[in-house]
Amino acid sequence: MRQKISSFLLRLMGWKYKLSVELPEKAIFCVAPHTSNWDLLMGELLYFAVGGKHKVSFLIKKEWFFFPLKYLFRLMGGVPVDRQKRTSLVEQMVNEFNTREQFCLAITPEATRKANPNWKRGFYYIALDAKVPVLLVYLDYSKKMAGVERTLELTGDEEADVQAVKQYYSSFKGKYPDNFAI
Repeated sequence: MRQKISSFLLRLMGWKYKLSVELPEKAIFCVAPHTSNWDLLMGELLYFAVGGKHKVSFLIKKEWFFFPLKYLFRLMGGVPVDRQKRTSLVEQMVNEFNTREQFCLAITPEATRKANPNWKRGFYYIALDAKVPVLLVYLDYSKKMAGVERTLELTGDEEADVQAVKQYYSSFKGKYPDNFAI
């Protein structure tokens, strides 16, 4: 039922979507470009429209966890992040992957809706340490197209892998294109 409703809503808004890879029980969903608060809703609709069955957790700054939104975000799978403190967030997320039979985590590597060419690499470290795949998820507002069409094969060469991710996303346009920087 969720799949039909999500698919209907995307089509109603004029969006198309594509899934070319298998949705595993455990994965990092690297989502870009991230330029708008709408990206969360669009990502949720995409996930369920392509047949996602489980709740996907996502990292979100702790400032969004105020009444009444904190209840909604927790229900949706939100994990509050205090960006002012250096915590072992990577270690905590790796532990979640290691202790659960099913866990998917969506991360926006820009870590902000503003233009940021210095992408965070937590998604990479978590995937490497937890030995889970990284699925590259895009939201292209200019074409009204969203999809999960590629899995990043981690080579262990962090710089080359992150550059490959940036290259992959370079042709996609966020809701506010000026807020997306490679």
